[in-house]
Amino acid sequence: MTNPVNSTYVPKRVMVIVAHPDDIEFGCAGTIARWVRQGAEACYVLCTSGDVGILDPNITREQAAAIREPEQIAAAKHIGVNNVVFLQEPDGMLEPTMALRKRLVREIRRFQPDTLITGNPQTLWAGDGYINHPDHRAAATAAIDAVFPAAGMPTLFKELEAEGLTAHKTYKVYVEAWDNSATTFVNITDTIDLKIEALKFHKSQMQDWDPAPFIRERAAEAAKGKEMAYAEAYRVITFDDALPKEEPQPQSTSAEQVQAAPEGA
Repeated sequence: MTNPVNSTYVPKRVMVIVAHPDDIEFGCAGTIARWVRQGAEACYVLCTSGDVGILDPNITREQAAAIREPEQIAAAKHIGVNNVVFLQEPDGMLEPTMALRKRLVREIRRFQPDTLITGNPQTLWAGDGYINHPDHRAAATAAIDAVFPAAGMPTLFKELEAEGLTAHKTYKVYVEAWDNSATTFVNITDTIDLKIEALKFHKSQMQDWDPAPFIRERAAEAAKGKEMAYAEAYRVITFDDALPKEEPQPQSTSAEQVQAAPEGA
């Protein structure tokens, strides 16, 4: 049986794939902060720029994206993440298409993560007060379909070799767990303050709301009975045939990557 508490594993390279700005800060930012402190390199891939996420009819989608992308960049930097990719798919209309799968395969092959974090595409209901956003489900489905098996298949999307990108297998996939499907709980006691501070960079979303009580309550609930104060919960899938090499050789990236990845054919 999988050990339900994982306080020792630290990836070398971790990629997070989500739908919107602030999804990471609400979700796995405590884990990322912990791993970055321990030497991991992280990359965020956001399928959309949250361009319909400001509920003001006087703000256009373009204006909203211009607000939310810098908020996400600032939140990532606060955690220690300088590699942020915006795919700029339409917010509120995200679908797990083959085109999106290819775009995510491109990013996986470029960054070559040994670990990937994403949401749970099967989560629809979240208690009695929330329905999981369809973009969250679409991003998670696309991410999982991209990481396995697509990214690791040499003859699938072979045209990406023209960009210097070849097949890459990811060792571990962490799926955020909001229910009893969790098998692994990452101790974020030392990084929960960073997580909350990062979330507050999303001023267009937080406005006058203080997210700290909500975040602490949810993390304390996840940690209950685990000999830690605060935790983030995951179901973890491990591909033993993708055990990382001692010295991975990913394609070089700049110190800060903020880009809309090419659409591709």
